Amino acid sequence: MNRPRPNKSHAGEHTTAGPPGGLAAVLRHDLPASVVVFLIAVPLSLGIAAATGAPLMAGLISAVVGGVVAGALSGAPLQVSGPAAGMVVITAGLIAEYGWAATAAITLAAGAVQIAFGLCRLGRVALSLSPAVVHGMLAGIGLSIAIGQLAVVLGGTAATSVFDNLARLVTTEVRWPALLVGALAVAALVLWPRVPRASVVPAPLVAVLVATLATVGFDVPRVDLPDDPLGQVVLPQFPSGGFGAVVFAVLTVAVVASVESMLSAVAVDKLHDGPRADLDRELVAQGTANAVAGALGGLPVTGVIVRSSTNVTAGARTRASTVLHGLWIAVFVLALGWVLELIPLAALGGVLLVVGARLVSVRRMRALWRHGEFSAYAVTAVGVVALGLVEGVLLGVAAAALRSLHRLTRSSVRIEQEPDGVRVVIRGSLVFLGAGRLVRGLRAIPLGQRVVLELHIDFLDHAAYEVIDDWRVGYERLGGHVEVDEVHDTWFSKAMKGIPALRKTPLSPLPRWFAPWSHWQRHRHVTVPRPRADADPMIRGMREFERSTAPLVRPFLAELAARGQRPRQLFITCADSRVVPNLITTSGPGDLFCVRNIGNLVPLDGDDSIGAAIEYAVEVLAVETIAVCGHSDCGAMKAVVHGSTRPGTQLHTWLKAVEPSLIRFHAGESDLPVVERLSVANVAQQLDNLMAYPSVREAVATRSLRLVGMYFDISAARVYLVDPERDGLEPVCV
Repeated sequence: MNRPRPNKSHAGEHTTAGPPGGLAAVLRHDLPASVVVFLIAVPLSLGIAAATGAPLMAGLISAVVGGVVAGALSGAPLQVSGPAAGMVVITAGLIAEYGWAATAAITLAAGAVQIAFGLCRLGRVALSLSPAVVHGMLAGIGLSIAIGQLAVVLGGTAATSVFDNLARLVTTEVRWPALLVGALAVAALVLWPRVPRASVVPAPLVAVLVATLATVGFDVPRVDLPDDPLGQVVLPQFPSGGFGAVVFAVLTVAVVASVESMLSAVAVDKLHDGPRADLDRELVAQGTANAVAGALGGLPVTGVIVRSSTNVTAGARTRASTVLHGLWIAVFVLALGWVLELIPLAALGGVLLVVGARLVSVRRMRALWRHGEFSAYAVTAVGVVALGLVEGVLLGVAAAALRSLHRLTRSSVRIEQEPDGVRVVIRGSLVFLGAGRLVRGLRAIPLGQRVVLELHIDFLDHAAYEVIDDWRVGYERLGGHVEVDEVHDTWFSKAMKGIPALRKTPLSPLPRWFAPWSHWQRHRHVTVPRPRADADPMIRGMREFERSTAPLVRPFLAELAARGQRPRQLFITCADSRVVPNLITTSGPGDLFCVRNIGNLVPLDGDDSIGAAIEYAVEVLAVETIAVCGHSDCGAMKAVVHGSTRPGTQLHTWLKAVEPSLIRFHAGESDLPVVERLSVANVAQQLDNLMAYPSVREAVATRSLRLVGMYFDISAARVYLVDPERDGLEPVCV
C-alpha cells in the first residue's frame, strides 16, 4: 500500500504528509488512484439512484459533483464524496412524498444548512452522537437497502417501505433471468476479493462486468439513460406541503449527511499518515456540493467510506485523485453512455444487496456488546427498519442517553458482617435514581448494631444525602450507632454543614501510587511530558508526581512541615524493593518512621545507624509501636540458607547478625518452606534483639511501647502477624 510518509513533529501536533511533489507525483500516485475510484463509483452511483427511485442520471450527477466540487473544497483531501447508501432510505421517502424535483430543492436547501454548520464551526458537534447510534443507523439502513434490493433481484421493483418490500418478497413472481443475474453479481462481489492480486480491479466493477457479459443476447431490464444527458437535467422545484414538514426534511438531510461525512472523514484519517481532516471546512465543502447537486437535479452527497478507503489504498496523495475521478465520470457519461445502458438492473440490485448487508457488521455488534452499548445499537437499527430513519435515530439517542444516565448514576451497596458490628460499603454516584435501592439495603441491617458507612462516592445529591441522614438519625434513635467513613471525598460532611459540593469528584490517581514505573510508563496509562529517549524512569515518576499527585498531598505535607513529624510507629523492614511500607499499612506522609536494611535486622552487637534511629524514635518521637516486618522470597535469608555470600565482603559480615535467627530456626517446627520459615524466625528474633536497647526495654516495661512482628507474603499480597512464642503466622483480624 502506498501511503504518504509522515514527517517528524513535536508532541501533541498532527503529523503531516510531505510535499506532494508537483505534477510528477500526481501522475504517479493520484491519476492511477482516480481511475480505480472511478471504476467503483459508476456502478455504485447507478445502483443507489435505482434504489431511491430517482432518475439514474441523478446518481451520476452527484458522483461528478461530489468528486469535483467537494473534492476541490474538502477539508479531508483524501475523502471521496458522492451518493451514499446511508442516504437511500431518506431520499426514497422524500421522492415518494414530494417528487423528484422537490427532493432536489430539499437537497439544495440542506446544502445551505450544512454550509451554515461549517461556518458556525459545528463540525465536531456531529461526532458527539454515540457511535452505537451511528452504527445502528447504518445497520438499519443496510437492512432496508438489502430487503428492497432483494425484491429487485427477484425481478420486481423496490418500494419505499421496508414492510412493503417484505410483502413483495412474498407476492412477487420470480423472474429467473433476473434472479440468476443478481445471484451472479452477488457471487462475483463476494468471491472476487479471494482471488490472488484481486485488489487491482475493484470487486463491484467485476460483479457488474460479469453480470453484463453473462446477459449478452438475453432480454433483461437494463439501465436506461437519456439520449441527451444535459437536456435531461431536472431543475429543483419548491416542495408542496406544510412548511414545518419541509423544514424538517431539510434538517434531516443536512444532519444525516453531515454526520455520515464527518464519521467517514474521521475513519479515513485512521487509514493514512497525511494531514488530519479539518471537519468545519469539510462541512462547508459537503454543503456546497449538495447545493450544486440539488441545483443540477442530483442525489444528496456525503463522504463515502468505501470509495475513500479505496482511494487511500490505491495510493492517492492529494485531492487531485478525488477531483479527477469526478471528471472521468463526466467524460464517461457524455461520451460513453451507451456502455452503461448494457448493465442489467438486477446486477446493480445484487451489488447494492451486498453493500447493504455489509453495513450490518457482526464485528461491530460484538464490540458494542463487550462495551455494554449494544442496546442503543439494536434499538436504533430496529427503529430505522420499522419506523423510519429519523424515528429510529431518536429512539437510539434516547436509549444511549438512558444507558449513560444509568452508568453515571450507578452505585453499589455491599453489607459486610464484622465481629463488632456491620460495615456498609457504598461505591459510585449516589443520586435520587438509586435512593430506593439504597434505602432497602440500609433497612435490612438489624437494629442495635454498630454500623460503619464506608463511602467511596464521587457524587452525592441532596435526595441521596437525606436518605442516608434520615436513616442514620432513625437508626441511632432506636439504639444503634452509625459512623460515616468517607474514603474518596467528604461529600457527606459537606452536606451536613450545608455546603454541598456541586460537581463530581475527579478520579483519584491512587493506582499510580503503587503501580511500578515499568507498568504505567511502559503501557502509557498516563500522559506525561514526552521524555528524552535516555530519561530515567524516576524522572518520569517525579514529573507525574508533580502533575497529578502533589496537588492531592500538598495540604497534608504543608501541615506536617508546619508542625513537624509526629509518627506513632517505628517500622523496621527489609530493603527489598517489593516491600512498600506505606502500601501494605495503608499509611501516608507522617505516619511511619522507617528503618530499612538488608534482612530487616537489629544486630545484637550494636549498629550506630540502627541504634540511633531506635533511640530517636523512642526517646524523641515517643513512638507507641515498633514493627519489624519480614517478607517472603527474602534474598538475605536465601543467602544465609545457601551460604552464598563471599567471605570478606561487607554483605557477609552484615549477615552474621542472622546467626541467632538461624539457631532459633533449627529449634522450631513449621510447615513453611525453609527460606520462609527462616524469615519468620528472623522477625521473632529481631523483636528479642530490640529488648537489648535500654530505652526500648524501659518503654515496654511502662507499657508506653509495644513490639509487633509482621510478615508480608509478596505473591499473595497478604500481611500476617508473627507470633514470637511459636514463631508462627496469624492472619490480620478483619
